[in-house]
Amino acid sequence: MAAETKPRGFLDSAVLARLATIPLLSRRAVIGTISGIHASPHRGSSVEFAEYRRYVPGDDPRRLDWRAFGRSDRYYVKEFEADTNLRCCLVLDTSGSMNFGSTGQTRLEYARCLAATLASLVVRQGDAIGLTCVSETISRTIPPRGTPSHLREIFDLLEQTQAAGQTGFAGSLHELAETIPQRAMVILLSDFLAPPEEFKTAFEHLRFRKHDVVVFHLLDPQELTFSFQRPTRFQGLEGELQILADPQDIAVRYHIALEEYLAGMKAIARGAGVDYQFVRTDRAYESVLQDFLTARIRGGGRR
Repeated sequence: MAAETKPRGFLDSAVLARLATIPLLSRRAVIGTISGIHASPHRGSSVEFAEYRRYVPGDDPRRLDWRAFGRSDRYYVKEFEADTNLRCCLVLDTSGSMNFGSTGQTRLEYARCLAATLASLVVRQGDAIGLTCVSETISRTIPPRGTPSHLREIFDLLEQTQAAGQTGFAGSLHELAETIPQRAMVILLSDFLAPPEEFKTAFEHLRFRKHDVVVFHLLDPQELTFSFQRPTRFQGLEGELQILADPQDIAVRYHIALEEYLAGMKAIARGAGVDYQFVRTDRAYESVLQDFLTARIRGGGRR
C-alpha cells in the first residue's frame, strides 16, 4: 500500500506502526470478493476443516475422504472454511454534541483519530473500508473499497466534516442496515446521547442483517465526573436550550441518571450481541484500539 504523504493531524504513523501487527478480525462470517483472513459463510478449500458432506455427482473426486469410506462404506467429501476479505463500514456521528471536549480535544477530533487509524489498518490487511457521516440524517457516504486512493478520500472527508446540527443517529442506523448490501463489520463512533431505548431496535436491525456491529461510545471525563464547583450555565450543543444551575443541587441526581443511562446502553448492546466499547476521551486512543483488537483475537475473532 502506498504511504499517505499528506500530513494528517488525526493520523500518527508511529501509532499505526505499533498497531499494524494486530489484525482486525470479524466475529461473524463475512462475504467478500477476494481471498482474505476472515471466515466466510460459504465453503471453500482453505486449510481449516469444517465438516464432512455426502458425495454428490459433480463433486471433485480429489476431495473424497477414503478413510471415511473405509469406515462407513459411503462416499464423503471434506469441506473447509472459505476465507474472504472484510467490508468494514465506519459510521461517524457528526451532530453538534460531538463538538464538546474538556481535554483540549473534542469528541469528533478523538473519533477522527480512531476512524483514521482503523481505516488504515483495514486497508493494510487487504480489506475494504467505507465511511458514513451522520447528523440529523446521513450526510455523506463513501462505499467500502480497499485502495490507497480510496483511503485518501476517506481521510479527506474526515478532515472536512464538522460537528453541527441535531442528532438523528439511531434513525439513520435503520437506513444503513438496509442499504449496506453484504455482511460487514459496522463500526459506530458516537456519544449516543439519546435514550438507550432508541438504539435497541437499531442495533437489533443491524444484527438481523448479519452485520458484525462494534460500538465506540465516546464520553468526555467532565460528563462522567461532573466536577463543577460553582453555579454554571449549561448550554445545549444541538439547540438553544440553556440552564443555569448550582452543581451542588443536582450532582446526586445527575450521577444517578448517568449510571442508569450507561447501564441501559450496556444492557441493550449485550442483548443485541453488539461489541460495546466504552471510551473516555481522556484515554490514549492507541490504548483503546490495542485493547479492542487483542480482545477480538482472544474472543475468537474469526467467528
